Amino acid sequence: MLLDTASLYFRAYFGVPDTVRAPDGTPVNAVRGLLDFIARLVQDHRPDELVACMDADWRPEWRVALIPSYKAHRVAVETPAGEADEEEVPDTLSPQVPVIEAVLDALGIARVGVAGYEADDVIGTLATRSAGPVDIVTGDRDLYQLVDDARGVRVLYPLKGVGTLQVADGEWLREKYGVDGPGYADLALLRGDPSDGLPGVPGIGEKTAAKLLAAFGDLAGIMAALDDPRSKLTPGQRKRLEEARDYVAVAPRVVRVASDVPLPEFDPGLPREPKDPVALEELAHRWGLGGSLDRLLTALPR
Repeated sequence: MLLDTASLYFRAYFGVPDTVRAPDGTPVNAVRGLLDFIARLVQDHRPDELVACMDADWRPEWRVALIPSYKAHRVAVETPAGEADEEEVPDTLSPQVPVIEAVLDALGIARVGVAGYEADDVIGTLATRSAGPVDIVTGDRDLYQLVDDARGVRVLYPLKGVGTLQVADGEWLREKYGVDGPGYADLALLRGDPSDGLPGVPGIGEKTAAKLLAAFGDLAGIMAALDDPRSKLTPGQRKRLEEARDYVAVAPRVVRVASDVPLPEFDPGLPREPKDPVALEELAHRWGLGGSLDRLLTALPR
C-alpha cells in the first residue's frame, strides 16, 4: 500500500475540526486525522507493506523548466534558482507536518521522499518496481495513470474519509473516462488541469480528448494524425492541436509520473510494534495523540 501522504493529511486537515488540539493548544487535526486514516486503511485492507510517500519537492525545477505555469498559482514564496519554492498552505497545517513525520518514524512506518521529486514520482517508481498487487491511496486523480490490471495496481480514491473509497481499476477507468491507466496521462495532458497549472490544449475538453484517444490510440497516434492530411481530424481539432504543438512536445514529461526515482534503502514492512516506543510515548504525550494513535497501534499486525 502506497500512501500519497500530503494528499491524505490535507484531507485530514480540512475534514477534522481545528478544535482538535494538543495540551498546549496547538492544532493537531491533520496529525490525528492522518493517524485515523492509516488505522482504517490497515484495518480494512491488511497490507503486508506500507509506504508513506512524501513530497521532498512539491514543484520540481525540471518540471517548471518545461511548463513554467506548473503549480505556479500555489507558490507562496519564490526562492533563488536551484532552491525549492515554498507552497502556500494553511498557517496551522505547516507546523503539523514535522509532527507527522516524527510520529511515522517512531512507529516504524516507512517514509520515503527524494530530493527533486514529488510523492507521485516515488509512488510511480515503487508501483512500477513491484510485482503487485499494489494499492495506491490518493485524492489526486493524476495517479490513475498507474492503474494496471495485469499487475494488480489500482487506486483507492477517498470519497468520504478513507472509510468510503472509490476503487479505480481498469474497468472503472474505461467506464468513467474511456481510457486505461496509461491513457489517463494522455487524457489529462490534452484536457489540462487548472489545479496543477497545466493549460492543456485549448478547446479540447475531457470528452473530446477521450474520443481522440479512442480514434487514434494514444498521444503519439493523435500527433501522427495531425501530420497526416488524410486523417479524420476535424478542421477545428487540427487547428487546436497545431497551435498547441509546442506544449504537447514537452507536456508528457511533466504529466507522467517518474518511474526511475533513485530511492534510498528502506524497510516497507508494516511494523508489528513501534520502532521507538520511548519517542512515540513522548510524542503522544506532547501532542495529545490519544485515541488516534491507540487505534493505529491496535490495527498493526500481531
